[in-house]
Amino acid sequence: MSLRTSDFHFDLPLDRIAQTPAEPRDHARLMVLERAAGGIHHARFDGIGAWLHPGDVLVLNDTQVIPARLYGKKETGGWVELLLCEDRGGGAWKSLVRGRGRIDAGRAVVFEGARAVLREKLGRGGWIVQFDPPDVRGLLERAGRMPLPPYIDRPRENDPWRDADRVWYQTVYAARPGAIAAPTAGLHFTPELLARLRGAGVDTATVTLHVGPGTFRPVKVEQIADHRMDEEEYEVPPETAVRLERARAEGGRVIAVGTTATRTLETVWASGRYRPGRGRTALFLYPSCEFRAIDALVTNFHLPEGTPIMLAAAFAGRERVLEAYRVAIAEGYRFFSYGDAMLVV
Repeated sequence: MSLRTSDFHFDLPLDRIAQTPAEPRDHARLMVLERAAGGIHHARFDGIGAWLHPGDVLVLNDTQVIPARLYGKKETGGWVELLLCEDRGGGAWKSLVRGRGRIDAGRAVVFEGARAVLREKLGRGGWIVQFDPPDVRGLLERAGRMPLPPYIDRPRENDPWRDADRVWYQTVYAARPGAIAAPTAGLHFTPELLARLRGAGVDTATVTLHVGPGTFRPVKVEQIADHRMDEEEYEVPPETAVRLERARAEGGRVIAVGTTATRTLETVWASGRYRPGRGRTALFLYPSCEFRAIDALVTNFHLPEGTPIMLAAAFAGRERVLEAYRVAIAEGYRFFSYGDAMLVV
């Protein structure tokens, strides 16, 4: 039976959408969902070790979120928001643009110590934007905001969370700049929790997938099989591939931390092995897809009708995931990027 986008709908009260993170990070709530038995358990995230075993490997996406959102003004005074998605070199960036009033090619936008011109309109609200001076990284460090999703409400001016979001909307193991959205399942880990898990025999390995706008782009087709993901850049180091194959050979589990780590591992799986390397992936995992590269999944509670909940449903079963979401709503779990976590085993 073909599945429709509406088959992944659920009603979520607005007060369940987390606006701020749990403090400390690992004090978020944790739901444990057993795939085989269908059991549901409730815990706190720092107790995740109770469901992990010596020899297991947590696969972490070490991408680093860049402060890619800029607010500027047109020379006529109206505000403009840019979300920088891809560096095209020489001060040119592929960007998503929105603002007050008309957005036309040739329009100039002024920022703190910089100016940008909307050079070329692309599809899906995208533009090629040319910056002057071309040191955009410096501009982002001075004036950029973390690219929080729109359901987290932050004011354009005098944002009291501006500096704090640079810390909280970043995993503690982020190492490779390039993402415009956080791999949010990893936001719950602290250095102390990771050290404690390693001390208990739970290893870690890293992959990189630079999360782009496509991961969270709404599914607008009726049949989910017709949806197409945007490509995102990934890398799997040779030492990660070796570590994962050794873990499985010795009876350990490969546990993906997040849907982005999952998509990366399933992309590189070939002929019973993890294939190291780098490239671009547009892999879309939805019910009927087979999982070969992972044995368990750490994830957040996702938006209705989006590709992340479809991936979770593919791994654990659609009815089982939707029932877990109903329980989460009834039990007061917090949803989305700054919300609580689920471990699917």
